Amino acid sequence: YLYFYSSFLLKEGDSSPLLGLPPSQPSESEKGGNRIIEERGDMYLSSSEAASLPWEQVSRNLLTDVNCGISSTEAITRRKIVGTNEFSEPEDDPFWKKYLGQFKEPLILLLLASSVVSLLMGQFDDAVVITLAIVIVATVAFIQELRTDRALEELKKQVPVTCMCLRDSHVREYQARELVPGDIVHLNIGDRVPADLRLFEANDLTVDESSFTGETEPAVKVVNTIHTNSITTSTSIANIAYMGTFIRTGRGGGIVINIGEKSQFGELFKMMQEEEAPRTPLQKNMDELAKKLSVFSFGFIGIVFILGLYQGIPIQKVFNIAVSLAVAAIPEGLPIVVTLTLCLGIRRMAQRSALVKGLHTVETLGCVTTICSDKTGTLTKNEMTVTTIVTAEGDLFSVTGVGYSTDGRVIFEQGFSECAHEAVTKLLEAGAVCNNASIINGVLLGQPTEGAILAVASKHGIYHPKDKYLIVEEIPFKSESKFMALRVKHKKNSEVEWLMKGATEQLSLLGGGISLTELTFLGLLGIRDPPREGVKSSVNTLLQTGVDVKMVTGDAQETALAIAQAVGLQVTPGCVLSGDQIDSMDDTFFFNIVKDATVFYRVSPRHKLRIVKALQKRGHIVGMTGDGVNDVVALKRANIGISMGKMGSAVSKEAADMILNDDDFTTILAAIEEGKSIFHNISNFVQFQVSTSIVALSLIALSTLFGLPSPLNPMQILLINVIMDGPPALTLGMEPIDEDIKEQPPRDTSKNLITPTLIRNCLVSAAVIICGTLWVFRSEMMDGVVTARDTTMTFSCFVLFDMFNAMSCRSVTKSILEIGFTTNWYLFIAMAATVGCLLCVVYVPFLQYIFQTQALHVVDWLYLLCLTSTVLVVSEVRKYFDRKSKGKSFFISKKSSLFTNSVNSKSKIKNGYFMLESV
Repeated sequence: YLYFYSSFLLKEGDSSPLLGLPPSQPSESEKGGNRIIEERGDMYLSSSEAASLPWEQVSRNLLTDVNCGISSTEAITRRKIVGTNEFSEPEDDPFWKKYLGQFKEPLILLLLASSVVSLLMGQFDDAVVITLAIVIVATVAFIQELRTDRALEELKKQVPVTCMCLRDSHVREYQARELVPGDIVHLNIGDRVPADLRLFEANDLTVDESSFTGETEPAVKVVNTIHTNSITTSTSIANIAYMGTFIRTGRGGGIVINIGEKSQFGELFKMMQEEEAPRTPLQKNMDELAKKLSVFSFGFIGIVFILGLYQGIPIQKVFNIAVSLAVAAIPEGLPIVVTLTLCLGIRRMAQRSALVKGLHTVETLGCVTTICSDKTGTLTKNEMTVTTIVTAEGDLFSVTGVGYSTDGRVIFEQGFSECAHEAVTKLLEAGAVCNNASIINGVLLGQPTEGAILAVASKHGIYHPKDKYLIVEEIPFKSESKFMALRVKHKKNSEVEWLMKGATEQLSLLGGGISLTELTFLGLLGIRDPPREGVKSSVNTLLQTGVDVKMVTGDAQETALAIAQAVGLQVTPGCVLSGDQIDSMDDTFFFNIVKDATVFYRVSPRHKLRIVKALQKRGHIVGMTGDGVNDVVALKRANIGISMGKMGSAVSKEAADMILNDDDFTTILAAIEEGKSIFHNISNFVQFQVSTSIVALSLIALSTLFGLPSPLNPMQILLINVIMDGPPALTLGMEPIDEDIKEQPPRDTSKNLITPTLIRNCLVSAAVIICGTLWVFRSEMMDGVVTARDTTMTFSCFVLFDMFNAMSCRSVTKSILEIGFTTNWYLFIAMAATVGCLLCVVYVPFLQYIFQTQALHVVDWLYLLCLTSTVLVVSEVRKYFDRKSKGKSFFISKKSSLFTNSVNSKSKIKNGYFMLESV
């Protein structure tokens, strides 16, 4: 071999100092190699360039020799030029800087400003409460941030620490970071590829690229030159081994052509660094709310200031009043309630097998309009499965269960031949014996196809079949021959026979002294990576609720379309795009068609990123699911990245916002329901808080500006703000999921948190509470003197109004009778505690002295209960008329749609019949 190789080099007229032969005149290729180093300052070859050249030419271009390697001195020289085989990343911010970064949120800044103003005006209690709320929210957000954003660290772990490298004519272990272009790397089963390699040796070499390309089957590697026309940007190249991939079988050798960030893996790393996760819809809503509150505060100050001057109140006093009221109008409890509600959502989702890493991620799920799902490991289990069995007698059987689990069975039905069960047993036993794989605790060790055969044998009750035989001879499986054969000896009767499995088209190629006449055909096994159980129904439910589902995979077109049809996706020609087709489109054209496409095949990480960005540009909230290294960039860029917990790579889990612990696509449905419910609960709290703030501000502003006595003393106001409003408001965020919310389409993120409907509801409730409270205050203060009884009645009236208002805010449209009084136990516990606190303030002598209250009679309480319940009654009436008006329009639209559908159905039938005739 060496002689032939040397002769070949001399015949080509190339120099041969690397082989120890007499020097000759440098060829143009070597001059090119020298120019690579001297002029460009690097020695990289792209994968497509190296693949289209013979490996001998690549060796000469990089001034190396596959038999000797480069020298250690040369490696040091090249490392000075090209650097080390590792990735650079910016220095991480210190903890204190990350913590201070939590205070950049507009709402937090507004609350900080109100806290400072309260402190300057001597309102220390308000300042302490607001500051405490800010610290709690910032601390929770900081802790959540520490748990995320470690994707780059996990990505670096995909590169091996050491490798077997040939230098100075000796193969030994080197640090992978020390590799340079031109190094010769030897590969064996179980190794991870340390750099991009142009293969010069491949003995039954297969590489697991599933996490990188999405392909389920290991890629068969060759050393032949690949024609440029057959190289695409969206698939792996057969004579290139990529950094980070895994050697499944065989052995090989390759020339290092790219290292570090110049490798395919490095490009992915750079893309990961460049992409920033977008702000969530709820964060944007909070930003907008902060702006509106700021405008409202300044506007309120201006109005009160003008009215105060008109009333003749001194400028300093009216300014103090205006600023105090403006500060009080800012809902300091909102960040805490939002944080608590999101934390509760995270807890509830964890109970439903979904781990959410970011607070705002929970609510984002309720806004998702499009889910871009990877195929391998997401829609499917990434575990080959025998789904069909055909015996030699022609009997066809189906097999239940997915993956390498023993759950499932071979289905025998009536109509099969008498020997059907025995035939299946013989077929599966032969496949399990002629097999080098093993399954330990559900984990496959070996080839996926052989794992599928072992799994179906176990489903049929065949365990440890090799114990019955002695292996005499083995013809191993090779990618060229595509079969495996064993000559075995029965332990019981010493009978010797051949067992064989493989591709049907290769049966005639069987050698080793065996003719086909000596073999008995046992049957066929249909094997595929099928969709997960429940995926089709989940996809159908998502489509019905207005969420588009798109498959984005690196697999071939045939595989992608088969799985897409199996899960219920539309696969008409205009809905299917390849990675190469995406490359041929400009941004404008792709922007226009991306919404209608449902299947993207042969796509690379760059294509996935472009798909996500195009959909986001169209205004979609995109959820991206994936489990491999090739998904991480799109996972990070998507509004919410979703990774698989069991089958997902560590990199994808770190890049994702949510992890499905059970790898079940249907869990996404539960997560979306939770997200919708969370925003629904936050809206209910905002309605309650805003209406309460309007009442408090109006009572104080009216009494101050018109020279009336204050209906509440300062201690009573403090108690209302801190204790009375707090617990009921917080527990509104714990409302269980409304069944009607599940069926609603995704939330329109263009709409603000404070909608016209919410403002109307707040004003209606506030008007009832203001009128009722002023009525009590005015009727009690008939003599013009404010007594302890007057303020006690007014204070109690206000608190009870709040309790009934909290009950009415549990739903925007549903009656309290429909919801049920006890479905939210947290709320009623909080209300009971609040009422208990009210009774203590009214009846405990010590507290009577502090809050200036007086004991009330039972008749007083009955009177107050009848009066304050009016806010709930008015709310119920409003909800009834809202439902009635919506019901009418709904009935009309449904009737119209039914009529339209009946007309369309006729045309569809006609068109379908015409299409059938055409076919």
